[in-house]
Amino acid sequence: MDKIASFTIDHSRLLPGIYVSRTDITPSGDVLTTYDLRITAPNREPALTGQTIHALEHLAATFLRNNPQWKEKVVYFGPMGCLTGCYLILQGSYRPEELVGLLKETFQFIARYEGDIPGTSPRDCGNYTFMDLEGARKAAEKYLREVLLHPETERFNYPS
Repeated sequence: MDKIASFTIDHSRLLPGIYVSRTDITPSGDVLTTYDLRITAPNREPALTGQTIHALEHLAATFLRNNPQWKEKVVYFGPMGCLTGCYLILQGSYRPEELVGLLKETFQFIARYEGDIPGTSPRDCGNYTFMDLEGARKAAEKYLREVLLHPETERFNYPS
C-alpha cells in the first residue's frame, strides 16, 4: 500500500500552526480543503487529553457553524487521532493566513467560554460526560498565544 500524504510530514519538526493538509475536488466540482490545526508539537509536547479535545471540538464546531460568514463553508471540525490538534474542512480553497481571523475568534471564544458545553446531554452526544472545559480553555489559550496572536510564516507551511 502507498503511504498516505499525512504520514509523509516530518512530525519531529512540525510546530503548532495552521497547515493545508489536502485539497480535494468532488465529482460535482466543489473544492474541499482540509486544514491541520496543530495545537501541540507532536512527540515533543504532551498530546491533548481525550476529554480536552472533545470539549474543544464541541465548542469550536458550535462556534464555526454559527458564524454568519463561514457557516455555509464549514464541512467538518474534529480531532486528530493522535490528539495533537484538529482538522477543519472547508468548502473552497484558502491560504492558512486567510483563516487567522476566523480561528482567532474561534479560539478566543473557547478560551473565554463559561457555562455548559453545547451538546452535552445523553440525547445529544455519545459520550457527553467525557469533557474537560478547563483543559479546552487552556489548549485554546496556548494556540492563541503560539500561533494566532502573532502569526509567522513558518507556522503555515509544513517542514520540508
